[in-house]
Amino acid sequence: MFRGRDALAAGLLTPDALRGPAWRRLYRGVYADAALADTIDLRIAGARLLLPADGVFSGRTAAHLFGAVQLAHPGAPVEVTVPPATSFGPVAGLRIRRAALPPSDVTVIAHRRCTSELRTAVDLARFESIVEAVVAIDVLLARGIVRAVELEQAVAELTPGRGTRQARQVSTLVDGRAESPPESRLRVLLVLAGLFPVPQFPVRDSAGAFVARVDLAFPEQRVAIEYDGVWHGEPGQLGRDRRRMNKLSDAGWTVFYVTASDMHDPVALVARVRAVLARCGNPGSWAQK
Repeated sequence: MFRGRDALAAGLLTPDALRGPAWRRLYRGVYADAALADTIDLRIAGARLLLPADGVFSGRTAAHLFGAVQLAHPGAPVEVTVPPATSFGPVAGLRIRRAALPPSDVTVIAHRRCTSELRTAVDLARFESIVEAVVAIDVLLARGIVRAVELEQAVAELTPGRGTRQARQVSTLVDGRAESPPESRLRVLLVLAGLFPVPQFPVRDSAGAFVARVDLAFPEQRVAIEYDGVWHGEPGQLGRDRRRMNKLSDAGWTVFYVTASDMHDPVALVARVRAVLARCGNPGSWAQK
């Protein structure tokens, strides 16, 4: 990993060699050995060579540095924040945000300056879409990177401005019990439609014995909403799923499965969930009054 101008000035490479197949251009003037895998960590290391001294990694990139590795999408720009008066950018491959950061909002992870855990969560709540902000913060909560009470207090103290109203809404929707991003997306979709499922609900039979833990539940109607992900197609999983569903059925529960394709038509999906709930109990106990 190096800056091209440094290699040229030291006589290590010629301009023709720098443009050759041995090196991968990451950003303007920043190169890496072409044999290295093009990962988010490689791109973060390259961005560090460009970032001004008062700049920090932020957003999903900061979340990745804190250990929420599923939040930095492959191929997405590396996110950084610099002070408003700093002359920097634009740079292809970087998403640059300008904001004043007090010292309490900056930390260092593995020698990389980035926004603090709480500031990272607040920025996600302000600048991502509502659904994707909730998905990302659910991951931070589940990993113990931030706490819900801290986030709620931080967004309550935000001054009026871009994203403040949305951040406060997001803070009411997050839930660290979610076990996967698709589950979070499904829950938020239902909540925004006026339906309020309980995440990761433990189902018990009439004797109080544990039956199963379901993704989302409407306990009064005994309706379980399960996200049917790719892992359900793994060897032996179908049989386990069937036995689990039979146990839930024996306990008096109705299981409604949701797939990735169902999420492409949220209006139809919500209508189907409402229909199942209507068949299984009093709508007033699960819908917003």
